[in-house]
Amino acid sequence: MLSEQFIIDVKLKREKIDNFAEYPFSLPAIKQLHSVALHPAVTFFIGENGSGKSTLLEAIAVAAGFNPEGGSKNFGFNTRKSHSVLDQYLRLSRGIKKPKDGFFLRAESFFNVATEIENLDEEDIYPAGPKIISYYGDRSLHEQSHGESFMALLLNRFSGSSLYILDEPEAALSPTRQLAMLARMDELVKQGCQFIVATHSPIIMAYPEALIYVLEDSGLAQTEYEETEHVRITRQFMNNREGMLNNLIASDSE
Repeated sequence: MLSEQFIIDVKLKREKIDNFAEYPFSLPAIKQLHSVALHPAVTFFIGENGSGKSTLLEAIAVAAGFNPEGGSKNFGFNTRKSHSVLDQYLRLSRGIKKPKDGFFLRAESFFNVATEIENLDEEDIYPAGPKIISYYGDRSLHEQSHGESFMALLLNRFSGSSLYILDEPEAALSPTRQLAMLARMDELVKQGCQFIVATHSPIIMAYPEALIYVLEDSGLAQTEYEETEHVRITRQFMNNREGMLNNLIASDSE
């Protein structure tokens, strides 16, 4: 049966890899990777720092045609070449429909995207059309806080029937703004969008019916929201804050 999903699954071309002891193939989750199915609406990759979730997400984005530093497919700037070669070893299975648009957000390099927008508008590369910044709320992203600029992107630049790949979007957002992000994601999902997200946030990963994959030493495995370490530790802390703090922080009398 033909699928209208933008990206159906991601396969690792294991036969083309000469040495699994070399980075990024040495990462346990990548070493064990064969194929991972994506949800037509929202897929989350979670895991500890260094588990490889951002590396995998970046490789999916580059394999899908996005600039490694982020932005839409029209962005081609290169501030510092730091992405891995993993994208060259991934095969994306695509549906019969192509996304109308898309965006790759990297929290750590969104500053560079904002700068590129200003540079392109100064060069006036599209003299017959509106400034690029007009698609982002018509206010410089550098003149806003990190969280404000991301919400401007989400509310103004993102539109229906598109593919969005987000790397740790919660880095810019307060808990209230994370809830606002969930509401906006839902609007876009209902307009035919697909999201692939790497996150640490138990708020963001709570999106209903999303697929959640955890990257562990044993590989990459699907998990349920309530079983994630993020949710269990957060709940444990909120239910027993004083007890956990007493165990973590030595008292003055000791």
